[in-house]
Amino acid sequence: MSQLLRVQNFTVSLDGFGAGEGQSLERPFGHADPAELVSWAFPTASWPNRTDGGGTRGLDDYFTRDFHNNIGAEIMGAHKFSPHRGPWKDLDWQGWWGEEPPFHTPVFVMTHHLRPSFTLSDTTFHFTDADPASVLEAAKQAAQGKDVRLGGGATVIREFLEADLVDTLHVAVAPVELGSGARLWKSPEELTDRFNLEVVPSPSGVTHHLFWKK
Repeated sequence: MSQLLRVQNFTVSLDGFGAGEGQSLERPFGHADPAELVSWAFPTASWPNRTDGGGTRGLDDYFTRDFHNNIGAEIMGAHKFSPHRGPWKDLDWQGWWGEEPPFHTPVFVMTHHLRPSFTLSDTTFHFTDADPASVLEAAKQAAQGKDVRLGGGATVIREFLEADLVDTLHVAVAPVELGSGARLWKSPEELTDRFNLEVVPSPSGVTHHLFWKK
């Protein structure tokens, strides 16, 4: 079975932005409110930070639960990993996620500013300035036969789409407009020349868009 490159649970606004402008340490999504963008996932029973044992079931929970299914490596952009711009002044920053990152796989961070790999718990972060095809090949080797998740942000997903490397996408469209920021698309129909598309509305208010290659 061939390994797939999958976009999973990536959320955009009604006008197609995955994050707002002005990212900072205090505002990882820029001017966007993450509670508005990903509020569909927070209440689910499978949300990884849930401690009360409750949560909702149904469609949103299915996608949240499926996040780690058969994933052996992750690729992300520099600004999903960090708000820093330019060369690293020190190496103290090790991501937004603390000592237990949620990936549990090797992670390949695409950046123009390299730094040594490091490991937190069962997640090792590698930093690369290679082209998308080369990064995907390295990630597939690290995944040991499992699929690779393309985690975002929107700019990196577009790079891999333009290189025709993405096999499947799950994009949740949240009922909020951002007006500016990192844009995945103006319309999901932009991808229907290469992908089949099924649109599934959720009672939470988001609309799940499922794409698979024709």
